[in-house]
Amino acid sequence: MSLIETHAHIYSSKFDSDRDAVIEEIRAAGVEKLYMPNVDVETIPRMLECEEKYPDLCISMMGLHPCDVKEDFESQLEIMKGWLDKRPFAAVGEIGLDLYWDKTFFEQQKLALREQISWAKEKELPIVIHCRDSMDETIEIIREEHDGKLKGIFHCFTGNLVQANQIIEMGFLLGVGGVSTYKNGGLDKVLPHIGIENLVLETDAPYLAPVPFRGKRNTPAYLPYIAERVGDLLSMSKELVAMKTKENALSLFKDYQL
Repeated sequence: MSLIETHAHIYSSKFDSDRDAVIEEIRAAGVEKLYMPNVDVETIPRMLECEEKYPDLCISMMGLHPCDVKEDFESQLEIMKGWLDKRPFAAVGEIGLDLYWDKTFFEQQKLALREQISWAKEKELPIVIHCRDSMDETIEIIREEHDGKLKGIFHCFTGNLVQANQIIEMGFLLGVGGVSTYKNGGLDKVLPHIGIENLVLETDAPYLAPVPFRGKRNTPAYLPYIAERVGDLLSMSKELVAMKTKENALSLFKDYQL
């Protein structure tokens, strides 16, 4: 199988002790490209270092994660916009809204999201969206900001069928990860009704490891387990899932050139 990993934090400190070995496992699992979402200003050097060390595999995005939108979000955004003006990135991400961890800066999260969407439209880049416990609020903002050309991925999709169809109608893809393998993950009620043309695969490593590794450090080397689960839900082979989701991912990120 040849797979595309659309969302992994391989630059995380959780891989510092064995990153080279993990990279070899990722390659052995058939992962051809690995897209890395940024988190905040402090993660930028680590992410770019991974891209420099593994240039045939690791590809960077640029954005401010909603959980890291604090009092200083405007200064962080200024630095990130500088990076986007300086060199190519595959997408604006990971951006969005999060009402799970902390609601203190929710208004600032919305401002940051709208600002980063404006960058994507200006530079004609896809966006990669985080929307934990904020699916409807995020869909509403994307709909308001949509210019007919905006595209991207709703990362770690865990919504219902109505939300999935709303996202697809806006021209966005659903990022499917380890939650699809969880007994009570809920995606077994959604994915059978969603065509493979609307999906991409991800792990969100080092988080949300699929069964049978749940609770352990996740890695893009586990992407075949997700492909197999999606195949089971869609009644197709994991090889076909890998091929179709690879096509979807490469089509979305087609304008990226380092």
